[in-house]
Amino acid sequence: MVAEGDTAVAMVVDVDLDEVVEDLDSLGAHNNPVHLFLLPVKFAIVQIFILHNAVLYLSIKLLALTQDENQFIYNGFRGANLHLDGIAQIHPSGLLQLTNTSKQQIGHAFYQLPLKVNPSSTGLPQSLSFSTNFVIAMVPELPTFSGHGIAFTISPSMDFKRAVASYYLGLFNSSNNGLSSNHVVAVELDTVKSAEFEDINDNHVGIDVNSLKSIASAPVTYFSDKEGPNKSLVLISGNPIQVWIDYDEVEKLLNVSIAPAGTPKPNHPLLSTPIDLSLILLDSVYVGFSSATGAVASNHYVLGWSFNRSGQAQRLELSKLPSFPRPRKSRHKSGLEITVSVTASALLTTIITVAYIVRKKKYEEIREDWEREFGPQRFSYKDLYKATKGFKDEDLLGAGGFGKVYRGVLPSSNMKVAIKKVSHDSKQGMKEFVNEIASMGRLRHRNLVQLLGYCRRRGELLLVYDHMPNGSLDKFLFSNEKPNLNWAQRYRILKGVASGLLYLHEEWEQVVLHRDVKASNVLLDADLNGRLGDFGLARLYDHGANPQTTYVVGTVGYLAPELAKAGKATTSTDVFAFGAFMLEVACGRRPTELQGLVEEMVLVEWVFERWKKGAILETGDPRLEGDYVAEEMELVLKLGLLCSHPNPAARPSMRQVMQYLDGDAILPEILLDGVGAGMFGMSDEASAEFVMSFPLTSGKGSAISMSSTDSILHCGR
Repeated sequence: MVAEGDTAVAMVVDVDLDEVVEDLDSLGAHNNPVHLFLLPVKFAIVQIFILHNAVLYLSIKLLALTQDENQFIYNGFRGANLHLDGIAQIHPSGLLQLTNTSKQQIGHAFYQLPLKVNPSSTGLPQSLSFSTNFVIAMVPELPTFSGHGIAFTISPSMDFKRAVASYYLGLFNSSNNGLSSNHVVAVELDTVKSAEFEDINDNHVGIDVNSLKSIASAPVTYFSDKEGPNKSLVLISGNPIQVWIDYDEVEKLLNVSIAPAGTPKPNHPLLSTPIDLSLILLDSVYVGFSSATGAVASNHYVLGWSFNRSGQAQRLELSKLPSFPRPRKSRHKSGLEITVSVTASALLTTIITVAYIVRKKKYEEIREDWEREFGPQRFSYKDLYKATKGFKDEDLLGAGGFGKVYRGVLPSSNMKVAIKKVSHDSKQGMKEFVNEIASMGRLRHRNLVQLLGYCRRRGELLLVYDHMPNGSLDKFLFSNEKPNLNWAQRYRILKGVASGLLYLHEEWEQVVLHRDVKASNVLLDADLNGRLGDFGLARLYDHGANPQTTYVVGTVGYLAPELAKAGKATTSTDVFAFGAFMLEVACGRRPTELQGLVEEMVLVEWVFERWKKGAILETGDPRLEGDYVAEEMELVLKLGLLCSHPNPAARPSMRQVMQYLDGDAILPEILLDGVGAGMFGMSDEASAEFVMSFPLTSGKGSAISMSSTDSILHCGR
């Protein structure tokens, strides 16, 4: 186009200029005296034609550039006109990689030239209709766990410095998510189910407007002429997938189709959503991709991209697309692979056989037929042994009645994990217990430590968790090994743990009772966000069902009084433990302590007495040195008392707790007045039950004896 325009300009200018110069030369022929007068005129005319040539040339160049803005195709991205940030990069092969296996990272890739979607300077409207198609591949770090996905994005800016990784897909953060001032439209290819955004599952396509809460979404399926409708497709399969997005401004309709790369575009779109983009987008927008990883990561690739503002986007030439690293397929050896020639000596064969037997014994595991369904959640003992360098003490993170916890790095993915070894001597209940462990491995929330899977070997059960670099919260509260947490950090941790408990109680597909909420089971990630961990005592039951009676398990100081009487754990008993935890964080003291004055041994009693005297803020942690928001401190202390009410019916739900902490509801003083009526009166039956949960035989909230997994397995499971 540009080359043809250049030739056209040259032809027009050359013909006209030659004719004029020829006429002028004829006037000056034969020593005509007019010739001297015409020389400057001739020079001026030549200059005018040169200027005209330049203007016309630039006009054609600009026209070609405008067309280039509106249509482009990349069969691979070598030399592509893209703006990259975060960890996004283009490989020499032309492969665009948005993210790698780094945790909590963002990658962006946007076409550098903006699209004008407002009326132009000529007064002619610019159509909002567009068509695009691209090929992606998601290669997860682990077979069943992945980063959070990719979003095709239309945005007024390429600056996403304030965006957060993980479930915000590198587009928003907690303060701007949902604001109409974002003017962002995205089509998300989401591989993690986030309760906060009401995701339908962990493998869906959604249309997002200014928020990660989709206005429309659907599980990933496609229509096949050969195989029929609703053919399932797994985003994290590691196979290339093609996506088509078309917007018709006249019909105000956004269509999204998806299929395996190489499959024709489906006749029926996966999503067909009425939407008026003119009410959302600004005058000038950019188009591109945003991607993010979380606690688990994925390699997110874009292999090719075609875009058109004025018609159907060109087809990608799949044969020209760059290749990408495929997911590693796990290779399980059923026996030692030995190739021995016919002439090998019997002695060598014996040595190899003995070595194999010793090695197999070293990594021997317990595997039963019923465990096949939990294959993706099961780790090999060999990998865990290598990850911890043989479970050396130098990698020991903690120990207790539950067993020992080690840090490790998985050899296959270099992923940091925490591995808990719990003893067990009985097969009774093991199948049901492993079933619950596998179920809880599907929990997904930013304030829960991810349970990745398990392994069984001889008399041990090994649970594998995502590693939290800053360790447990109690070390920050009660040990001089860690720096002091300021009030803003503590308040954020309380809200985070409350959000995690709300997810467990109400927002997941089943009700999950944690049964051991306490500071030592709250772990801190790299940004000091609180994540509730240790699901070794957790139980699940269906929404609306009645949990079965069980033996009392948990930690002294956090046990609700009704547990000692009926032995039945409920969401309300978790709320009671959370109340003790709130006071623990605000006061910097454990729920029960032998040291100090008698009236200060039980934390909740002490806080309550100080509140009655109008001095509740005096119970705040002295390490804060009074540097806190008084209203927030008072709210936490009073809410901690309310959650610790001996009557389960008087305690708030975790949803109400979140409303109080978010400032969406006011804590009713009348309920707190009612707390004092019978909460700590020594002649009251409820008080007697309440005191039972605070025996003064331990100064540091020791755990109820749970020396083996059998204790867990016999808890009415």
